Amino acid sequence: MDVADLTLDELRLALAPGIADAAVFDGWSDAALEMAADQLGADRDVARLAFKDEGAMGMICAWIETIDRQMVLDLPPEKLAGMKIRERIRALVQYRLDAVAGQEESLRRALAIMAMPQNAPRALKTGWNSADVMWRLAGDTATDYNHYTKRAILASIYGATLTVFIADESDGKADTAAFLERRIDGVMKFEKAKAKWFGPERETFSVTRFLGRLRYPAR
Repeated sequence: MDVADLTLDELRLALAPGIADAAVFDGWSDAALEMAADQLGADRDVARLAFKDEGAMGMICAWIETIDRQMVLDLPPEKLAGMKIRERIRALVQYRLDAVAGQEESLRRALAIMAMPQNAPRALKTGWNSADVMWRLAGDTATDYNHYTKRAILASIYGATLTVFIADESDGKADTAAFLERRIDGVMKFEKAKAKWFGPERETFSVTRFLGRLRYPAR
């Protein structure tokens, strides 16, 4: 498809990988946006319009969305079905790490921008969305409180792993792989303990009832 025929939303995603490449040197800036536009053959003014009033955070979120979308194509549920759940999660997180390999400086700058107070709400939403995509690809169908706890935990693991990843100078990013393995191991132990505590043989867990008992202990 001709670049000129892309909608602004489509252009945002088409530009995002090039912006990430340029951000290694120029940061998440207009200069990076213009370089990406030139490489794509897009009009610079139209490229700016695609990110109108969004600034660096808009470029970063578009980059993350492209990774989410490509992950869905490359690791569909049926491709992961033969793996144990911990292997699925490891494969999904590793996929995302591989997707940004060589762009550590862009990632470092992106994380710094996302950590700014004014960007925190959007950063949290973006992290949650990525965690949701990963869990859905892993085959999760939970609709109770587990739906939320799983995504919150995975978003935390992924964020912590990225922090290790950008500073990892070990051969083949071995330190990052070891860190991720330890975090996943911890989550699996937690899930086993939770399943035992809130298993089907026990009374159905109610958050409201639990909080009520904390406030008004049984006599």
